[in-house]
Amino acid sequence: MKKIQLLLLIVLLSASGIQAQSGKSHRYVKPANHQKRVTTVINEKNRSYYSLSTEKPSVINVEGPGILRVMTRGRFVPGQKKTIKYEIVYTIDGGEQHSEKFSGVYRSKSAAYLNESLGVPGQMEDFEIELGRGYHTVEFWLKEKDVPVAVRYKFTPTKGKKQEWISYSPLQPSEPVDLISRESTVQYYRFTMENPLKVEVNGPTELRVLTRIENHYQMKGRIHYRIQVKENGEVINTYQLSSVRSEIAVYKTDKTLVPGKAREFVINVPRGRHSYEILPIDKDKNSVLGRFLIPKKDVKLEE
Repeated sequence: MKKIQLLLLIVLLSASGIQAQSGKSHRYVKPANHQKRVTTVINEKNRSYYSLSTEKPSVINVEGPGILRVMTRGRFVPGQKKTIKYEIVYTIDGGEQHSEKFSGVYRSKSAAYLNESLGVPGQMEDFEIELGRGYHTVEFWLKEKDVPVAVRYKFTPTKGKKQEWISYSPLQPSEPVDLISRESTVQYYRFTMENPLKVEVNGPTELRVLTRIENHYQMKGRIHYRIQVKENGEVINTYQLSSVRSEIAVYKTDKTLVPGKAREFVINVPRGRHSYEILPIDKDKNSVLGRFLIPKKDVKLEE
């Protein structure tokens, strides 16, 4: 009897393990800047898509690593040709532009608009964007106005590679600030638009950047802030971050401020010596605390 119970337990544990490995959690993401919603009925179920513009980007904020699936539907209006074509342009963290082109798109046979006066949705055309560790801002535009397009965004987290990280010091002068988190002291560095955080690092490697907005006690709710990354004076990335007051971190000496929860992004450093500047670009925000980490395996590059 005990053997049978043991076998049943092993089978149940194995089945749950297989299910956990095969079933990836995902979520649908709304644009941060409230783009116009286009409700599309698919198999009698309402699905929310969001209109793309040629002028104002649709902004998606996610924390990687993960896969962002971009599901698009062009719109057929009365008098439209048999097929349509359109092009979507996007940037990741303010970097270089990428584009996806779709042509020969037919009317969908399984989808309709909740508001029938909009016309007929086209077949669903999609593409995927792989995002690394940290926070990411992905902006989407429509290249031309000829065909209206609405998009649905689905994000699936993935497992990042396991590696050990160690602290990496910025260039002087930098103002150190000690925080106490989980009974340990962690050193950050205060930086502003006028006094950016500067660092030099040898590649190829990854530079992990942790930031915390500085809050006064009377400040409540979520705070949005932007961090810009420059290399040799040129902007290479802009990160739109969002944070709330930390529940576990406090200042070691200054009791008039409250640190925000840490938000991070990762700079992929190419081969050779590189200099970076990290600075906030919101004039109405307070100073920001920052901290650098690099993979332990790459410490030899700095020797």
